[in-house]
Amino acid sequence: MDCIRVLLADDHPVVRDGFQRILESDPRIRIIASASSGHEAFELYRAETPDVVVLDLTMPSQEGVPDNSSISGGMEAIRRILAFDARASVLVLSSCETRPYPGQVIGAGVKGYLTKRCAPDELIEAVVRVHAGERYYSPSIQDQLDHSDSDASPFNQLSARELQIFVMLAGGYSVAQIAEEVFLSPKTVQAHRSNIKRKLNLKANTEIVHLALRHGLIDP
Repeated sequence: MDCIRVLLADDHPVVRDGFQRILESDPRIRIIASASSGHEAFELYRAETPDVVVLDLTMPSQEGVPDNSSISGGMEAIRRILAFDARASVLVLSSCETRPYPGQVIGAGVKGYLTKRCAPDELIEAVVRVHAGERYYSPSIQDQLDHSDSDASPFNQLSARELQIFVMLAGGYSVAQIAEEVFLSPKTVQAHRSNIKRKLNLKANTEIVHLALRHGLIDP
């Protein structure tokens, strides 16, 4: 049996090395490349075409950007990888385990979602099952999905792209900065901002910050 070729993306080298040791302890799995930003993850996917991508959400879009608390890098990598290859097997491995993140990225097309609290055996099992064409979610994530109909989160109205831009706006990014980070025109970002405000019934940018703080999407 050929090894499962894995691209591992996480901006913390120590964390990345730890997950690499766990995964390569199983002879079925081999790490062929590692990335520390969303842009690097996408470029390595194009160059290496791995069987599975194991990816954190909270990493910068580009190397050298000192914003490790934003989900923009991980979500942008997911969007670009799946736009390039709709059949890509992406497994999220993240500490972002509360609504609305799991539902949004699963809706965007990822095949699995694990929390960083998972056991080593569960991580290996998830990679093997995702590679086999199955879906795999941590129990806490599966519970959220099972009860999503009763979730009254206002962010259910937002697309994955809109949620990404909402968090960046709440984090203090300007329209121009967001446009550069997510490879859109400023005019398109402005249109997304208008749609976000309309859907969430917000008038001012300060209300975006307050709503994000209230729901724990950014740090105080």
